[in-house]
Amino acid sequence: MDEADGDHFDVIVIGGGPGGYAAALYGASAGLRIALVERDKVGGTCLHRGCIPAKELLESASVYRTVRHAAEFGVHVGEPSIDWSATIDRKQRVVDQMFTGLGSLLKGRKVEVVPGSGVLEADGRVTVETDAGSRTLAGDAVILATGSVPRVIPGFEPDARLVFSSDELLDLRELPGSAAVIGGGAIGCEFASTLADMGASVTILEGLPKILPGCDEEIAKVVTTSFKKRGLTIRTGVRVTGHQPQDGGGTAVQIEGSDPLFVDMVVVSVGRRPVTDGVLGDGCKVAVSPRGFFEVDAHGRTGVPGVWAVGDCIDTPQLAHVAFMEGMNAIRDILGEDPPPIDAGRVPWAIYCQPEVAFAGYTEAAAKEAGFDVVTAKHRFIGNGRAVIIGSTDGMVKVIAERRPDGTAGRVLGVHLAGPWVTEQLGQGYLAVNWEATVDEIAALIQPHPTMSELFGETVLSLTGRSLH
Repeated sequence: MDEADGDHFDVIVIGGGPGGYAAALYGASAGLRIALVERDKVGGTCLHRGCIPAKELLESASVYRTVRHAAEFGVHVGEPSIDWSATIDRKQRVVDQMFTGLGSLLKGRKVEVVPGSGVLEADGRVTVETDAGSRTLAGDAVILATGSVPRVIPGFEPDARLVFSSDELLDLRELPGSAAVIGGGAIGCEFASTLADMGASVTILEGLPKILPGCDEEIAKVVTTSFKKRGLTIRTGVRVTGHQPQDGGGTAVQIEGSDPLFVDMVVVSVGRRPVTDGVLGDGCKVAVSPRGFFEVDAHGRTGVPGVWAVGDCIDTPQLAHVAFMEGMNAIRDILGEDPPPIDAGRVPWAIYCQPEVAFAGYTEAAAKEAGFDVVTAKHRFIGNGRAVIIGSTDGMVKVIAERRPDGTAGRVLGVHLAGPWVTEQLGQGYLAVNWEATVDEIAALIQPHPTMSELFGETVLSLTGRSLH
């Protein structure tokens, strides 16, 4: 094999985050020769600055919360204290372990990882700028998986001193006494929950009328009520205009029409923007939308034959597990297997604040807006034996079903949960929504007892017109 042959691949993937490395691993398992171009570390935002480290910190907060309440179970351990630096060290060990494992997987499947920044040229080749110089790769197919970075807002540029995005916050070595979290979406609520559990005074500043705007309204209310009970302050419908550092430390957040909010630090959590700049060479015809996303069809195909795009750089739910599937589907499409498109309205969502939130399918409002006549049922964890045992009863399960012409409940349209461990309970609700199961079909199945997951079964059972507990 000469040098030219060595630089020719079945598939070149640009970006080593969840979408990119999923495509690489899945394609390699199908026998394809894969090059994976990554300018930083494989694993992307999810592994290094997102899902994994953020959830590790949330787990540390959960352990601290458990120890604080241990006396309720007859376990006396004294007043716990926090060594946040040790928590950050553990977070890094978890990330490093996962990173090493991912590297071993890629190596084991003979994926060639090419370090450097990849640019898709007009002729379909990929130019990679590496430490050793420029390298040109040719491939029968190219998958763009360049990911995203935190959005910033004017007047709140991250400095890792007073203003933090998720990137800087996950390396924070000293806990603040107080913090303002700008943005009450999933990521903002997770960070607010972590900081509050660790003893900080937290204020969430959200521009929309409620936090968790994508969630069912009743589920968002559960989180709002729980947050306030734990001492978090939630201010919705507000607009921040900047901040003024204070001589004695901390900063004053300027809020339109209101007095300043004095805090030790500000966390900016207003979403993420796609990384598409600098990825396309001169003359490359891959289209980019006005919002900065690569434009693709339902199969992830760009307008250029032989080029796909997946993950956060396209306008689909910015979730690692969605990127996994998009990466695998791109490989299947390359292989001619005609995978079904992903239905963005039915993907699973998991939010790891306390209480957790998980859902799939229509919210009640969205189902009505789509023209469905709906019937709903709700059961709260206060009546669930396992939730009472572990001492965590805030939350509910809500199921939305289509009303049949005779008035009875039929197909399940949405499943929404808030409460303990619900991110681990969504599976059967997700399958119910995507397999278009009816309430009668689900009610005929046995739920294990005592478990938290049986609350889903009982909620569905009540939609049949009869109920148990």
